[in-house]
This record gives sequence, structure tokens and C-alpha cells, in this order.
Amino acid sequence: MNKREFHRLLLGAAGGLGLAGIAAAQTPPSATMTELAQYEGPDRLQRLADGARKEGALSIYTSAQSEDLGPLVAGYEQKYGVKANVWRAGSEKVLQRAVTEARGNRFTVDVVETNGPELESLHREKLFQAVKSPHHANLMAPAMHPHREWVGTRLNVFVQAYNTKLVKKEELPKTWDDLLHPRWKGRLGIEAEDQDWLAGVINQLGEARGIKLFKDIVQANGISVRKGHTLLTQLVSSGEVPFALTVYNYKVEQLKQKGAPIDWLTIGPGIARPNGIGVMRRAPNPHAALLFYEYELSEEGQKILAGRDFVPTNTKVDTALGKLPMKFVDASVMLDQGDKWSQLFGEIFTAKGR
Repeated sequence: MNKREFHRLLLGAAGGLGLAGIAAAQTPPSATMTELAQYEGPDRLQRLADGARKEGALSIYTSAQSEDLGPLVAGYEQKYGVKANVWRAGSEKVLQRAVTEARGNRFTVDVVETNGPELESLHREKLFQAVKSPHHANLMAPAMHPHREWVGTRLNVFVQAYNTKLVKKEELPKTWDDLLHPRWKGRLGIEAEDQDWLAGVINQLGEARGIKLFKDIVQANGISVRKGHTLLTQLVSSGEVPFALTVYNYKVEQLKQKGAPIDWLTIGPGIARPNGIGVMRRAPNPHAALLFYEYELSEEGQKILAGRDFVPTNTKVDTALGKLPMKFVDASVMLDQGDKWSQLFGEIFTAKGR
């Protein structure tokens, strides 16, 4: 079952008072979690730190690469003396495991740290705890949601990447129409599940024009569809895919700083999707869970993420990438209109519909 199919299954279950919603209703958050999450007194952080040290453990489910989240986890462990156990998988597997465990009344995870659409799915399944945090006031608007049950901590910004040995700067496209040029035949690549990027770009271009343009590009020059943004970025670096339409800016920056022949640009505004964190309502270590939430949103935690070339959502942490013109993709829209954009993506870029 792929990510989009699993999202649809969850939404159908929620709409019909499915098993996950029933399980959540039967197992409300503890009084301790509710009180702690909503507490706004001046000793909030101290209370969380004292309780977290007594709990002594934290369980995190994440889709972030180990080398990216690892420094943040290490900073938390060193500062507060709490040992974190991190389970990593693709975002769809993180979502599936969290929901499956909740359906079985098994509550072992404290926080989920992953992509926006998966976090929004967990909110709709009533598995997250609403949190009041002093750091919320410093976050950019797209990072926040009225329900306050998950929050964006960093941005994944879709950019275009090219191999600097194979693509000359004077050849770089300035508009999407430039990719119709014969020079791009057999040289283009795209990630296999970037429906959210497609939605953002087509909304800028206009639906009819955008769909026709990308179909014409694929028909004229072809496109290599690859699964995984890290893989696609590595293929650009190796030269197997000279130009990629959709990679994440931070991964290009990381490879570039290691001396790889790769760079990035944006055709129009960068398409940005907030990724973030949610605290489970039935977290076995509520103090440690909320403390990690606070740490990741703090200036200290956000600077660690910036050091891994992410765009942090805390406006007090300034980065050059944060000044990039961006258009944001709303996680709720992608869940509600997922079928539409998945179908269009398949019709344009994959063998389905071609």
C-alpha cells in the first residue's frame, strides 16, 4: 500500500467513525499530558525538564535522515540527560505504524517527526495532543494550524538541481517552457510522488496551461521517474540524471558542500512544504515528549536544523534560504485533493495514462 492509498484509507475510516477514531476515543490523554501541554506558567520548561529526567526516556518515530535529525537528538540528550530511542522509516511507514499501534491500544511512541501530510493524517485520527508553547509566537504563519496538534519545524523546499559538469549555466532554464528545448532530451528526472509540488506549480501557471506544458515537455524530451529525493539528488550528482525537476534544497546543499558537482535553482518561487512534529496524546513519557517539542522549536534547536541546511520555521533564526521566494503547499489541501493530483501526476509523468 503506497502513501496516497493509505491516506485515503485513513480518511475513509475517519469519515465513518473507523477503528482508529474509536480507539482514540476510548483512550483519552492522561490528565498529566493534558495539564502539561496546556500549562503556560513561567516554570513550564523547568517542570518539563524535571519530569523528563525522572522518565529518563523518549521514543521518536521519524522519516528524517539519521544524519539530519541525529544532531538535534544528540543536543537534546546532552542538555537534558534523557535517552532518546529513534525509529526511522519512510513517512508513509511512520504513519502506518503509529496508526496501527493506536488501533491495537499499544502506546509506545512519544512524538512523531515527519512530513506535513502524514502529520495532518494523525491529527485527523485524533492521535495528537494540542500544545501551547511560548515558541509558537516566533513561527512563520504556514507552520501553524488552528488545532495546534502539530507544528511545522522546518521547510522542505522543492528546487531544481543540475550536474555542473554536464549542464552549462547559460543553458539553465529560466521558465518551465525552456524545458521544451531539444537540449533536454533524455536529461530530465523527477521524484515519483511529488504530487504536492505539481499542485503548487500548476496553481501558479494555471491548470489548463500547466498540465499541457508538462505533458508537452515529457512528450518532447522524456523524463526519468525515480523513487526518493535523496536518490534523485545523488543521481544528479553522479551525472545519471543531469537535471532534476524536484529535489529538496537541503540535500543539494549538503552534497555541494562535500564537493559534489551539483547546484540548484528555482524556476519561479520555490514550492515549500512544512514538515514538523506532533506529540502523541497517549505518550508514555509526556514530560520528555513535550520537552523535545519545545527544544526543536527553540532557537537552539532551530539553529541545529539550519546547520543541516534546512529552512527553520522560527523567524528568529535567519538563513539565506529562508529569504527565497516561496509558495506553500497546505497539508490539508493535499489530503483532501490527493486523488486529483495523484491522477494528474500519473497522467503527466509516469507510464499511467501515457
